[in-house]
Amino acid sequence: MKRRTTALWAAATVLLVTAATGCGSSSSGSGSGTTSVTFGYIADYSGSAALAVAAEQHLWEKAGLDPKLRVFTNGPLQVQALGAGDLDFGYLGPGALWLPASGKAKIIAVNMLGQADRVIARPGTGITSPADLKGKKVAVAEGTSGDMILDLTLKRAGLKPSDITRVVMDPSTIVTAVSSGHVDAAAIWYPLIDIIKKRVPDLVEVSRTEDFYPKLTFPNVFVTRPELPGKKPELVRKVTSVLRQADDWIVAHPQESEKVTAGFLKVPAEQLAGSTKYVKLLSSKQLTDLGTNGTVDGWFNGLADTFTSMGKLKSPADAKDYYLGDLYKAAGTPQ
Repeated sequence: MKRRTTALWAAATVLLVTAATGCGSSSSGSGSGTTSVTFGYIADYSGSAALAVAAEQHLWEKAGLDPKLRVFTNGPLQVQALGAGDLDFGYLGPGALWLPASGKAKIIAVNMLGQADRVIARPGTGITSPADLKGKKVAVAEGTSGDMILDLTLKRAGLKPSDITRVVMDPSTIVTAVSSGHVDAAAIWYPLIDIIKKRVPDLVEVSRTEDFYPKLTFPNVFVTRPELPGKKPELVRKVTSVLRQADDWIVAHPQESEKVTAGFLKVPAEQLAGSTKYVKLLSSKQLTDLGTNGTVDGWFNGLADTFTSMGKLKSPADAKDYYLGDLYKAAGTPQ
């Protein structure tokens, strides 16, 4: 499945692939009592902030772990690497969550919730609500979180996919199409929407990710190989504990986490400034509570239903079979 891409990142990607792989292990070495783990990530804020903070705060060393970090361009490639035994852990954005639901990975932790996606419309098209999309030309990047929010928006309005003229484009082309008036509406995300707004100041936001929260949201997550929790439960617990601590630090220091992540990725700090505007940060206590009351399972099951309607899944597993909520809770208990 495609992952969201932006013109903002295009120039940096080539450099990041080279530079970020050089981050290597965040520990001082693989001395006595240290366990080595391989961990995949994506070179953007959501995809690397927790790992950047874990390195900065020396959380890996404190846990006796020596991470070998590998950068990827998307989630499905990491799941392939997990399946091949080349990775122990990885990161997935919401657009790739059909993979755990199909049994190809286990989710060990929710990272942060994406809140950047929108269905937008040009002024003068008569579109002010989801129901107004009927009969309109709507641009979407297939297989992305934009595709997902469009599906949810149509369902909420009681519309079918056939009720709109769906125009599949890559994200950068959507920016041009909306700006020039070649389409009436689009399913896209920030910061690309900021670019469109400069050209179309009166842009209408028809629906937002937050409209579906807390019943449904777009989480990004950390995953592991399906068999690893059974084979090495203590290792998975330690890694999950590191991620919990890193995320709690991010919740307490959101702006500083942007700078730490920029340093980790070796990009200018201003490139990631404001990244926390487009995510919802949740503490480990909040995520534990939401996991205990079934909300987190509901997120994953709801997204699985969306993936099924989009044709990505035929018979998804129940979230309790691939989200290790009990393990996440136990990882916060001192050993």
